[in-house]
Amino acid sequence: MGGVKKAYQLQKSPFLVPTTDGKHIAEHWGQATDGNKDISIAHMIAPSGWSEPAQCPEFDEYTFVFQGKKQIEINDETIILNAGESIKINKGNRVRYSNPFDKDCIYLAICQPAFSLDKVHRETSEN
Repeated sequence: MGGVKKAYQLQKSPFLVPTTDGKHIAEHWGQATDGNKDISIAHMIAPSGWSEPAQCPEFDEYTFVFQGKKQIEINDETIILNAGESIKINKGNRVRYSNPFDKDCIYLAICQPAFSLDKVHRETSEN
């Protein structure tokens, strides 16, 4: 009895990535949820005052802001992404994300290929 493969996959239980900086990361699709190495899609909430170290990822990253603002430093340029705006940052560029604003930033992040810790190349105090 060969079953018919469903025409879709419904995600009701995204993987909640443990963080220590107050950021909410719910990966709906990607390596942590379905083993997909080609793309990752995550719902993110960056709290007011949040920032992370710079990185130089091996993946393209698309960001769409639903609410609030997000500051993005790309190489030597600083961009403020507002609600309703999106950006694609090409792999291989130094990028630093932060939310120095008064309100939380709610956004969607899509990485292609999928996000992985071994491909993000975050800077540390030793870099």
